[in-house]
Amino acid sequence: MRKIMYKKTKSILNMIKFEHTIFALPFAYIGAVLGSITVNQSLPSWWSILWITVAMVGARSAAMALNRLIDKSIDAMNPRTETREIPAGKVSVKETVVFTVISFFLLFFAAYQLNMLAVYLLPIAVFFLIVYSYTKRFTWMCHIVLGIAIGLAPVGGWVGATGTLPIEAWLMLITVALWTAGFDIIYSCQDVSFDKQQRLHSIPVRFGLKNALIIARVMHAITAILLFTWYFVYPLGLWYIVGAIIASIILHYEHKLVHYNDLSKLNTAFFTMNGILSVIIFVFTLIDIFL
Repeated sequence: MRKIMYKKTKSILNMIKFEHTIFALPFAYIGAVLGSITVNQSLPSWWSILWITVAMVGARSAAMALNRLIDKSIDAMNPRTETREIPAGKVSVKETVVFTVISFFLLFFAAYQLNMLAVYLLPIAVFFLIVYSYTKRFTWMCHIVLGIAIGLAPVGGWVGATGTLPIEAWLMLITVALWTAGFDIIYSCQDVSFDKQQRLHSIPVRFGLKNALIIARVMHAITAILLFTWYFVYPLGLWYIVGAIIASIILHYEHKLVHYNDLSKLNTAFFTMNGILSVIIFVFTLIDIFL
C-alpha cells in the first residue's frame, strides 16, 4: 500500500511539474520581504512566510492540475505530451479533480490565515489561474495571461505580509509578467507545428518562430530594465544591483541557447536559466537587506 501511495504521489507531482514552483515562489518571498520593509519597516513574520508558502503551493498546484485536466484531450494527441500522466493513465480524471479541489482549499485557507485583503483579492488570482488554460484556444495573447498569473505571486506576497496593496507592488507584477511571458513564448516554440494543425493560438503560430523569439527577447530586455528600476522604487542597495546584473546576463544567455532553426537547447533555456534567475534575484535581495 505504501509503495502504491508513493508511486501515485510521485505521478501527481510529475503531472503538476512541482519543481517549476521555483519560478514564482522566490518572487512571492521578495514581495513579502520588500512589502513588509516598505510598509512596516521590518521583516515579515515567519507566520506570514509559512502561509504565503502554503498559498503559493496551493495556487500553483491547482492551476497546473486544472491545466492538465482541461488539456487532457489535446495532450493525448500531441506526440510531445501524450505520455503525460492523465493521457498515459497514471493519474485519473477523478484523482486530478480531487487534487485540484484540495489545492484550491489550501489557497483559500492560507489566504484567510494571512489577512482579509488577501481573501478579497483571491477571486482575481483564481480567475487568471483558471482562464489561462483556455486562452490558447482563442488568442495568441495566452502568454501574457500566464505572465499575469505568475506576476501575481510577488503582489500576493506583498498583500499577504502587509495587508496593503500600494501602487509600488504593481511594478513587480509587470516585471514578472513580462519575464514569464517571454520564456513561455520560447517554450511554446516546440509545439508550433502541432498547434497549427489543431488551430491553437500562440505568438509562434501567429508571427512565426523567428519573430516570436524576437518578441521574447524584447520582453526580456524590458524585464532587465524594470529589474534595475526596483533599485529606485524599493529599499534596495548595491548588492541588489549586482543580482540584477547577473539576472540580465542570464536572460541574454538564455536567448543565445535558442535559435529558430535550432531548439535543441530549449529545455535548458526554459527551466534551468529561469529557475536560476528567480533564485539569484531572491538571494541578492536578501543579501542586500541583511548587509
